[in-house]
Amino acid sequence: MDEATFAVYHALLSHPDSTPEQIAALVDRPAAEVQDLMDKLRRLELLVPTWTNPDGEHAVHPRVGLTGLAERRRTELNKALGELKEAEASAEVIAEQYNELLTSRSSGDVEVLKGRANASRRIEELALKTRDTSWGLVPAHFDDAVPRAERSPDFELLGRGIKMRTVYLQSMTASKLAVEYAETIHRLGGEVRVTPTLPMRLLIFDQEIAVMPMDPETPTAGAVIHRTPAVVSVALALFDAYWSRATEMFDADDRDDETPLTPHEAEVLRLLAGGAKDEQVARLLGISLRTARRITANLSERLDAASRFELGVAAAKRGWV
Repeated sequence: MDEATFAVYHALLSHPDSTPEQIAALVDRPAAEVQDLMDKLRRLELLVPTWTNPDGEHAVHPRVGLTGLAERRRTELNKALGELKEAEASAEVIAEQYNELLTSRSSGDVEVLKGRANASRRIEELALKTRDTSWGLVPAHFDDAVPRAERSPDFELLGRGIKMRTVYLQSMTASKLAVEYAETIHRLGGEVRVTPTLPMRLLIFDQEIAVMPMDPETPTAGAVIHRTPAVVSVALALFDAYWSRATEMFDADDRDDETPLTPHEAEVLRLLAGGAKDEQVARLLGISLRTARRITANLSERLDAASRFELGVAAAKRGWV
């Protein structure tokens, strides 16, 4: 019930024998508008015929009328919630069907995704589910290698404490934009190296999933996702070979220790300062024990702390706890 409708309802309760014109004068609104508002009150069952006078009407007592109105609204909301749950269930079914559509064929631990768009969407989904690490060989020209969005997926991964290593082509250093992007990645905790040549684009998530191009010579062809341990092991060996020969873009000392903590890092430090163990941290934050220990290790490395005590002292000096 809006303000205007309530004003008419209140006037009808206060002056039960008034005509619509008199009610209009009381609420200072045009008579035609008051008639419309009275029709609304009739639909809400707050203005009903009088038993003793078939031609008359009266406003229903607030305790009866508004309670009934609230109950009807509650019924409508419960119905809407039921429909929402059905919609969510349908959305989940559609999402699964969409994943099947993106995957042109699958066999065991292999997915083949046709087309760049389909591959990109699936890779974004895999990145969102990444728990610990993200390795990448990126042979694209620097204009294609550097995300154009203000907030790239790389920043989101690093914000969650994911350990990231990326090898770009040496040619990217010719681009000021690319170098600035790499500097940001470095400040946020990512590791960036460059090399003169790379064989193909390769992404490895959590050292368990390897994403390769369907055709290295045709980037738009699509991608193949491997979960087979043997193939992932080969992919890791390939990445390690190029990573070990690549050149660091920045010195480790250049990393900005004043970069703000992520919400997870800040909460982990707070809990550790309060004497919580890794198991308690994991349980209170709703994360795995492995993730809790990784965040602690990353913080220790960032602050050059060899123990929990040194970590607490270094964090206190920076005002983090």
